[in-house]
Amino acid sequence: MDPALDFAIQLARQAGQFLSSRFFAPDNETRLKPDHSVVTEADVAADRMICDAIQAAYPEDLYLSEELHPALEGLQGESAPAIWVVDPLDGTTNFSLGLPIWGVLLCRLISGRPDVAALYFPLLDELYTAQRGLGAFLNGEKLWLPEQGKRRPVSFFACCSRTFRHYQVNIPFKPRILGSAAYNVCCVARSIAILSFDVSPKIWDIAGAWLLLEEAGGSIQTFDGSQPFPVKAGQAYAEMNFPVLAGATPELISRWQREIQPKPN
Repeated sequence: MDPALDFAIQLARQAGQFLSSRFFAPDNETRLKPDHSVVTEADVAADRMICDAIQAAYPEDLYLSEELHPALEGLQGESAPAIWVVDPLDGTTNFSLGLPIWGVLLCRLISGRPDVAALYFPLLDELYTAQRGLGAFLNGEKLWLPEQGKRRPVSFFACCSRTFRHYQVNIPFKPRILGSAAYNVCCVARSIAILSFDVSPKIWDIAGAWLLLEEAGGSIQTFDGSQPFPVKAGQAYAEMNFPVLAGATPELISRWQREIQPKPN
């Protein structure tokens, strides 16, 4: 195992344990950010914990995260040798509401592209890991869509709460809004969701999940043709959305993408 992946796994578990302790605390402060997304004091504390650990272990690497470091600092040229992209608490609204689908997302990029990832959902006891060229795993068991798909007679369409507000959707599968863009993609990688669509995820929501699905043999792309990778300097990542469509194959995505049409303004 790549030492960076082993490090990411241990750190994701550590942050997950901390967040689990805050999940059950009655005094976890919640507020709205300027973009009206939810943030809790646990988000910020976990971000700081993860950042400190990465800077101690990988002092030459750069750090991009949702709460504390939403812009790349110290990047020379197009991309650094290594960048950590982190969402310390993906599914913050679920967390604040007492719902269990939330997790810690860590992804290390090489030359601006995902190379290793650990996505940990502690209350579900699900650890997703991936390494470029070496596969994707759930709790140590290999994920491989071409084989898994044969064993799933039913499936669902995973989407976000904005999907039906902004799009006319004509997909004949039961929709499920799970509250986490990364977890939606994980469900596709497990072959329990046939398709996932998220309208406005950020780079830290999708970096690790992107690698996971590719390594599981699936297909993922942006709905609008934008290119999240390579990550570059000078980009206002806190203001950039990457609408993501994920499925088992490119053909599946192409087939159903036509059935997701923007509503007139």
